[in-house]
Amino acid sequence: MEITQITNHKKQYLELLLLADEQESMIDRYLDRGEMFVLEDNGVKAVCVVTDEGDGVCELKNIAVTPGSQRQGYGKKQINHLLNHYIGKYTRMIVGTGDVPSSVRFYERCGFEPSHRIENFFTDNYDHPMIEDGILLKDMVYFKREVGVF
Repeated sequence: MEITQITNHKKQYLELLLLADEQESMIDRYLDRGEMFVLEDNGVKAVCVVTDEGDGVCELKNIAVTPGSQRQGYGKKQINHLLNHYIGKYTRMIVGTGDVPSSVRFYERCGFEPSHRIENFFTDNYDHPMIEDGILLKDMVYFKREVGVF
């Protein structure tokens, strides 16, 4: 297994990024300013994008695992790599997600705790209804975790 940073041609991973954020115009808001990492294990298994939000905070904007590789620990390995990679550069990582049990449980299992929410984020920013696990997304819920603390 290898995790590498991608600095050029990030859009080559667009199909995978769209699994986690299904509107390309939203991905375009952060892709160029973010740092992208790809996890490979006999092929690409996961991709993520992290942005600098200032004041020692970075945000995990997108993390996606290929459908055939989900629930095998790749997402958690990717997050652990980031938390280690950013020691000394950031003190906290935040992540926003839809308010659905599977997403909330995933981030809690990765050591994140609830932070805040942005009301109507999905209804205000996407050009179509966002549905995850059969739930219509409305608010974005944020989680936080200290960098380098395992």
